[in-house]
Amino acid sequence: MAAPSTAEVARVSRGGRPRDPSRDGVIRAAILRLLADVGYGALTMDAVAAEAGVGKATIYRRWRTKQDLVVDTIADLNRAEVRTPDTGSLEGDLREIMHTFVGVVNGPTGAATLSLLSTMPRQPALAEAFRTGPLTVWNQTFEQVWQNAEARGEIDPSFATSVAAETISALIVQRWLLTGHPVDDAYADEVLDTVVLPLARNRVSA
Repeated sequence: MAAPSTAEVARVSRGGRPRDPSRDGVIRAAILRLLADVGYGALTMDAVAAEAGVGKATIYRRWRTKQDLVVDTIADLNRAEVRTPDTGSLEGDLREIMHTFVGVVNGPTGAATLSLLSTMPRQPALAEAFRTGPLTVWNQTFEQVWQNAEARGEIDPSFATSVAAETISALIVQRWLLTGHPVDDAYADEVLDTVVLPLARNRVSA
């Protein structure tokens, strides 16, 4: 008999009891909304249960503490939203990924992230969850884009680790966090066309 796949095995809570995975998405969405609305300090397990429309026992079967709840949610951020594009060109791949990034920062994930920025220095587990969760997702996606572009001869191998490569997200993040100006697809296109692509084209393999 073949072993069941991961998707076929119900996730088990930290307390060891089986849980219904169909409720996870609803609960995580509620957590993000509450983080954006009230922040980490005011977040409670009872509030999550009420926002998600589930019983408190459903929450406690999944997470024993508020920190467990938020860490687990952060660690899973962007995994469903971010896919490595394969348009056949560096320009097309970067345009698609930057538009995805714009959608993320303007959505529930972005709002929740903003509310957690001041908390993370005092909560190392949250900071680590960001590093191993969403930051890793984005880094892996960009790494694949660079590898594909290098294979097509569009960039040289040094570009992926260059300061120039960091401009892709840096300008959007700066605008999002500091200026208060809108972060939209038009701005992402401007960054791509006037900054990122010219820098990349200057680093083409000879």
